Amino acid sequence: MSTVRNILFIMCDQLRADYLSCYGHAALDTPNIDRLAAMGTRFTRAYSQAPICGASRMSYYTGRYVFSHGATWNFVPLPVNERTLGDYLRPLGLRVAVVGKTHHEPDTDGMRRLGLSEFEEPGRSISQGGFEPYWRDDGLHPDHATPNDLPYNVHLRNKGFAGSNPWHDWANSGAGKDGAIASGWYARNARLPARLPEEHSETAYATDRALEFIREQGEKPWCLHLSYIKPHWPYIAPAPYHAMYEAADVQAPVRSNHERDANPVARSFQRHAESIAFSDDSFRLHVVPTYMGLVKQIDTHIGRLLDSLARDGRLEDTLIAFTSDHGDLLGDHWQGEKEWMYDPSVRVPLIIVDPTAGSQRAVSDALVEAIDLLPTFIEALGGKAPMHVLEGRSLLPHLRGGPPPERDAVFSELDYAIYPTARNLGLGPREARMVMVRSNDWKYVYFGKGFPPQLFHMRADPQELDDLGGDPACARIREEHFGLLFDWMRSRRNRIAVDDDAIATRRNPAAAGGVIIGQW
Repeated sequence: MSTVRNILFIMCDQLRADYLSCYGHAALDTPNIDRLAAMGTRFTRAYSQAPICGASRMSYYTGRYVFSHGATWNFVPLPVNERTLGDYLRPLGLRVAVVGKTHHEPDTDGMRRLGLSEFEEPGRSISQGGFEPYWRDDGLHPDHATPNDLPYNVHLRNKGFAGSNPWHDWANSGAGKDGAIASGWYARNARLPARLPEEHSETAYATDRALEFIREQGEKPWCLHLSYIKPHWPYIAPAPYHAMYEAADVQAPVRSNHERDANPVARSFQRHAESIAFSDDSFRLHVVPTYMGLVKQIDTHIGRLLDSLARDGRLEDTLIAFTSDHGDLLGDHWQGEKEWMYDPSVRVPLIIVDPTAGSQRAVSDALVEAIDLLPTFIEALGGKAPMHVLEGRSLLPHLRGGPPPERDAVFSELDYAIYPTARNLGLGPREARMVMVRSNDWKYVYFGKGFPPQLFHMRADPQELDDLGGDPACARIREEHFGLLFDWMRSRRNRIAVDDDAIATRRNPAAAGGVIIGQW
């Protein structure tokens, strides 16, 4: 039996589970990610804690629900008191670093109150979400907001790709007529090859830096969060990946006309600009082949990683987790982007390779959550997960042939206060919230404020086309799932400064220290 000494935590941004061949895509062949699945356990019902980048990632990093950690949307700071993956793994002797995206927003007010500086420890680590930023790059760099010393731009300039923002002009733009820059921000340019050679693209460069980090460690234990920026938009890919797929390779959208007259919150999201765009078949068939090419490129570089780990003997002592922060609706249910509780958005790929599992190779249908990864990592490394703080459950026993964690349901949340829907429906900043309860057979989405919920029978209707949220025959099911939601909310880990063992000790009268209450 091997011993887990290292953690390779790979995350893609906006990758749908069903856009991998090991999850059933008919045209998009991903042999290297499939190779990962063949080495370990592939989970078919893994759910993100939020269908939006920042909130989802903070749940992965803290092992806590969005309701608990409070970073409810992109650019909402993670409170300074929240511990993250690095805080748990560094005491176990690991160097903990990130290559790529975290979307962590520091709690500058909290740091200032505590007298912490982002330029020296411990403030430096806290300001980076607990990671050493070996190469941090959150991936979206508009001209007006991009610093001159952005590391990726410095790299590109050193390679001869000039400009004030090479990220945009070369990596995320194509060559238009007469050599003009055709910006990747605009979907009309999605089928053009990026102006940058593939070996200098974000995906290739991130993989280069990951390999560099791993080789630097030698025999020292490490945790690397390799967080690919793609296939998140801008939807533009380097050659040859820009032309690998055509409209004929695109899966038909999952949607029906009666969804247009369905839940009022869903109807409002259907009117967002990105939803209108992806509901247009010509738009969708123009963009999705490029999305597929970006996924294919990631698969190629996963192959590079696996080959290098195999050559260096690191597959024998490295636990590998592959996942995404959320999916992409790509026009399903008349919506674009990801901000909804449909499976194409909130269900994520999850593959875990445990080198100590021996011959245990499996496909698991267990209901699991993003927050399960952190306690799994801690336990795999021989640590003790602080379960008075963490809200996920270790998957390690299941990876090694045991049963999955017992749970009645999994949960996901979305704060949509910033969206047009919140304004259109007259909702205040604290009112625009939705919560998903996914039980074994059902999915229930609660909106509050008098809006009807959504309800789907996931076994009979896995494509979520028949909303039973207003069906009188399903009143009992809705009531049961509202009860699951209530029980979940009241059981959040908010007593995090004292562990459960200390509470059990205080039950003993002898622990009262001579204080006597209510005795004759």
